[in-house]
Amino acid sequence: MPVTAPDTPPASLPEGLESFLAVAGWPGAAIEPLAGDASFRRYFRIRKGDRTAMLMDAPPPKEDPAPFLRAAKWLDANGMRAPHILAENAERGLVLLEDFGEARMRDYLDQWPGDEREVYASAVKALVELHRLPPGPFLDYNISEYLREARLFIEWYCPAQKLKVDTAGFAAAWEAVLAQIMPRQRPSVAVLRDYHAENIMLLGSLEKQGLLDFQDALNGHRAYDLVSLLQDARRDVSPLLEAEMFNQYVTSAGLDAQEFLADYATLGAQRNTKIVGIFVRLWQRDGKPRYLDLIPRVWELLERDLSHPALKPVAEWFNANVPAELRKSGGGSFEV
Repeated sequence: MPVTAPDTPPASLPEGLESFLAVAGWPGAAIEPLAGDASFRRYFRIRKGDRTAMLMDAPPPKEDPAPFLRAAKWLDANGMRAPHILAENAERGLVLLEDFGEARMRDYLDQWPGDEREVYASAVKALVELHRLPPGPFLDYNISEYLREARLFIEWYCPAQKLKVDTAGFAAAWEAVLAQIMPRQRPSVAVLRDYHAENIMLLGSLEKQGLLDFQDALNGHRAYDLVSLLQDARRDVSPLLEAEMFNQYVTSAGLDAQEFLADYATLGAQRNTKIVGIFVRLWQRDGKPRYLDLIPRVWELLERDLSHPALKPVAEWFNANVPAELRKSGGGSFEV
């Protein structure tokens, strides 16, 4: 029988876990629950003797582990440090993974803030390496997907603030702005879509980056994951460090800085608009109000991106549809 952590009742373990672990070569292993993320996935650390592994429980039909497995295998085959797949049962949503340990970038920097520049430089270097690869076995990040994500703002945030907004104008503004970046999205690169300090593990040294949470990968613009890293919804990154890391990436990738900055600001605004909507949805639909506390940081980043001339149509929409008092207060308050 597996051994559960004291605060985890056996009934909460994934169905069929004992047989899955036995077939995978981990019979009788101890099972320790770990903190989850913003999805329906759950994570456990598996221990047997001096060996450890990670278990991801992605229960169908709410979750599908197939995209994670596809991305992990592609990254691993191309020299990027995704966790090795030790065993899998996609039908049950069970995946046994290499254990990257405890040194998550966010937690490490909380303890050792003096290493911030070195750690971020390594994370940027890993992106440069990823973007030298051919596109992955993923769908394209097209305007329809960018718009679907941005609309989460008017679908969740605006109703929560009782705002009646110009939805057609919202779409038109974003279409005009996004159309400018699409030609520069070719050739495309693999976009992990959630590349930030809580999804990067430090593997034995500050230079080795372990990647997590890449199941939604698409082929798209090279600026997306960079802005995800440097405009982090969960951790403050100073404008000075952001600029330094931006310049490091531009120099390493051999890009035109002014042109790339316009695309960086555009995708930063798109991503931050989406995140505000997602955080409200996590509160209202999924009962996770803790994400509301992150909105002021995201809102500040959004306002900074909207100040770039490339975002003029979208900035004008915000000026006309979101009251100044809400914007000045970091998105306003919510009745939890």
